Amino acid sequence: MKKLLSLLILLLPLMTGCKQTAYRNYFKEIGYSQEEIEAKLRDAFHEVFESERRAYFEVGDDMAYVADVKNNDVRTEGISYGMMIAVQYGRQDIFDRLWKWANTYMRNPDGPYKGLYAWHCRYDGSKIDINSASDGEMYFVTDLLLAARRWGSSEEFDYLAEAKQLLETLFSKDGSEGVCNIFNMEYKLINFCPDTVSNRMTDPSYHLPAFMEIWAESAGDGREDLYREIAANEREFLRKTCDPVTGINPDNAQYDGTQIKRVFGPFSMISEFHYDSWRVPMNIACDYCWYGKDKEWQSAYADRFQNTLASYGIEEFPDQFSLDGGEPQRIWGAGGYVGLRHSIGLVGTAAVASLMTDSANAEKFVQHLWDSKLEPYPDGYYDVYYDGLLYMFSLLHLSGNYRKDNWVLGEE
Repeated sequence: MKKLLSLLILLLPLMTGCKQTAYRNYFKEIGYSQEEIEAKLRDAFHEVFESERRAYFEVGDDMAYVADVKNNDVRTEGISYGMMIAVQYGRQDIFDRLWKWANTYMRNPDGPYKGLYAWHCRYDGSKIDINSASDGEMYFVTDLLLAARRWGSSEEFDYLAEAKQLLETLFSKDGSEGVCNIFNMEYKLINFCPDTVSNRMTDPSYHLPAFMEIWAESAGDGREDLYREIAANEREFLRKTCDPVTGINPDNAQYDGTQIKRVFGPFSMISEFHYDSWRVPMNIACDYCWYGKDKEWQSAYADRFQNTLASYGIEEFPDQFSLDGGEPQRIWGAGGYVGLRHSIGLVGTAAVASLMTDSANAEKFVQHLWDSKLEPYPDGYYDVYYDGLLYMFSLLHLSGNYRKDNWVLGEE
């Protein structure tokens, strides 16, 4: 009887005409063997977490951090991405090490930011800025909820309880001491940072409706309706902020989706498609695959976005744009960036958009990612941190291993 029920469950999508999109192994669809795919995943993990050029560093017997090597600091972005990769690869040891480092050094013990995490620190754990970056806390909560789904609890951490505790902290911030929740509660959308100034704007790459669905399903804190409302608002926001012709989005935006423009005397600052923006196609694809509540628009978006990049050549498109798909009006200078590149981080996330479309270009983007290597560029620039982490996320998505349940990677 159990075998019959299992067979019916497998056949049900075919019987009802539903298209299975969750956990699609695109690499296998275009002809690569499971052995080749697993080798690709192992090689990426080795480069970012184990090689001489790695971004992951262990501290003592029970802690570790992920370093933004080119900037010589540790960010909640990197720690939380490392934790997500640990969940997907089945590496509970790495997850616990990273989470302990974050709690030991990044978590603010007192003051208006008490319970929130300093967005970047030095390698010795000392804080550079006690302010929080809202996507760090968003990822931390989601990492913990997925860890609870996969492993239950570790000897040291009750992941579900830790997630609930962080959520209670977030919703205790009301702006009275200059610190808000990570969500602007007027618009019910994530803000750029939880200080009262940054609460006035947002970052399109922080909008992950699939994560809000996870919170609604698993947090069990009585805010399920709010999280689903935020998820719906984020889908609507993404429709507004991604250009209806090019699919390109600004790096920072107003809550109506429009780009941020500021004038400082003779200088202007226009938010266009820069580094944070690379994450948007991947985030939309995650929602498409995990929940599929806005598939028609998401599929059309993927076509628009990939067509814009393909107009430059799939093996040549630059890594920054103006909203009309042209070159950016302002290139950000200080800090080592000197020109446009064909960056593997964007190569990866652009390929992940192929999960949402069967266009003529979709397979070409995936093939280009497969053929690309995480290695120094011809000019010597190398970013094992941001390029590397987005590359790993992209491989996980396109191999069907970026999951919210039913994990297979890392299992014996």
